[in-house]
Amino acid sequence: MAANGVAGSGLENLEQRVHQINHESLESTLRMLQYIEKSKDAGIQTLVMLDDQGEQLDRIEDGLDQIIQDMKEAEKNLTDMGQCCGLFACPCAKLKSSKALEASKAAAGSTEENVVSRQPCMVADGNQMVMSGPFIPRKTNDVEEEIEQNLIQVESMLSNLRSMAMDVSNEIDIQNKQVENIREKAIANVVSINEANNQTTKMLKKA
Repeated sequence: MAANGVAGSGLENLEQRVHQINHESLESTLRMLQYIEKSKDAGIQTLVMLDDQGEQLDRIEDGLDQIIQDMKEAEKNLTDMGQCCGLFACPCAKLKSSKALEASKAAAGSTEENVVSRQPCMVADGNQMVMSGPFIPRKTNDVEEEIEQNLIQVESMLSNLRSMAMDVSNEIDIQNKQVENIREKAIANVVSINEANNQTTKMLKKA
């Protein structure tokens, strides 16, 4: 009888330990889900901010493109004005003007050569994971069933986070190229404006 009592006590202790481990594991998977959910929210917020930044860069680049077109028109008008007044453009000034025009064309062309369409970033719904088998041995236990479902959800959400990270990386690469295009166009516009100012000053002195 005593031996049976000891064996029964040992089995009861073992079952309690298993029950405790199961509940600790369940709490662990719940914490995983919470951490991943916070990471997902941060990733979504990052994508939204990058999208807003991309729209601002588009507006800046559109403004620079308009300035390039306006400066081309201004240079043409200055050339026509000089001809009407019987003035002859200095060959060196003409050379500088052509260089400014080439710079403007190069800046404008860089956009056409490096156009990358900005696609909306999509977040997967997390329901497309195909599992080859359970994470833990199955028993008829509600706690173990919940742990299994949580682990499946964790893997699915991690897959979404990887996709989101790739979207962030791609968008940053696109915007880095766009920033470089904007820099080149800004330089070209400064050259064009300086040349137009110099040409106007010379015409006024000869008038």
